[in-house]
Amino acid sequence: MTSAARLVEVLRDKGLVLATAESCTAGLISAAVTDVAGSSAVFDRGFVTYSNAAKIQMLGVDEGLIAAHGAVSEEVAEVMALGALDRSDADIAISVTGIAGPGGSEHKPEGRVCFGVAGARGVHVETVEFGAIGRAQVRKATVDHAIALLLEWEMHK
Repeated sequence: MTSAARLVEVLRDKGLVLATAESCTAGLISAAVTDVAGSSAVFDRGFVTYSNAAKIQMLGVDEGLIAAHGAVSEEVAEVMALGALDRSDADIAISVTGIAGPGGSEHKPEGRVCFGVAGARGVHVETVEFGAIGRAQVRKATVDHAIALLLEWEMHK
């Protein structure tokens, strides 16, 4: 069983519905979840907010927050997750914002991804440094980590 299939099973068993807010993965988490048969029972919607304007308009991220911390920050990931939760019929939301590459900077290196999870238990944020492993690999690692994070969140409550 894939991790996405396991996530769908856990969400179904708990009667929970998921929403996603994705920047650097541009919908890949949503795609992984909805590739699983029966996912329609546990998946509400995905917000692909690749641009800062989309984060502001669709998820309610404050422009000042992006100016102060940058789009790739735990602060923005937190508001993205909360915004997805607030603007959907979901019980739990995951957000990702990062630098898949190529490129980055000294302060925001390639492979840095910030994650947010929001639900009844509150909000959890974390940053993972995947490194300069290539754009496709960063995006895949981000999807895998997001699903693992959701499973851990729901399995250890």
